[in-house]
Amino acid sequence: MRTGTIHRKTKETDIEMQLCLEGTGQAAIDTGIGFLDHMLTLFAAHGRLDLHLSCKGDLQVDCHHTVEDIGICLGKAFRAALGDMAGICRYGHMILPMDEALILCAADFSGRSHLSYTVNLRAKKVGAFDTELVQEFLLALVRNAEMTLHVQQLAGTNTHHIIEGIFKALGRTMRQCVAVDLQMAGEIPSTKGVL
Repeated sequence: MRTGTIHRKTKETDIEMQLCLEGTGQAAIDTGIGFLDHMLTLFAAHGRLDLHLSCKGDLQVDCHHTVEDIGICLGKAFRAALGDMAGICRYGHMILPMDEALILCAADFSGRSHLSYTVNLRAKKVGAFDTELVQEFLLALVRNAEMTLHVQQLAGTNTHHIIEGIFKALGRTMRQCVAVDLQMAGEIPSTKGVL
């Protein structure tokens, strides 16, 4: 079972996380931010990833540190679970409809960190969640997972639908990336021989 277990404690957050790539979409998530709990639950379900996460953050300040630090931990958990990445499919992509919203998501576990994010969120908040933090979460994720990620909004007006589409599409995309490629027989999926 490929798992990543992370405990990260700073003056701003205290996070415990366990990620299992051979999961069934089970999620037990408590970030203190209801909307983020919902999005990460969707991410795990669509990724068929088991994700257990608890975070105590300085929410009396705002949501920023909590959201960013969870992205950091999730990226580190993927790196830990994947090891040298031998035998994985490496690439994944999804075009996902969420009502009027349409989201394109494509990823490469390349060993190089890059985020391309083309999204127009009309509302500044969904519940207590600052919508600009979606990008901060994804930046923290790609930097620590050492992956390339493209997220594009192809259509959509409802901010909740757009963000939900992003997290669902990300889960589906990651599911493809980390899947074991039976034809690779444990090989590193790069002509360089290392990722």
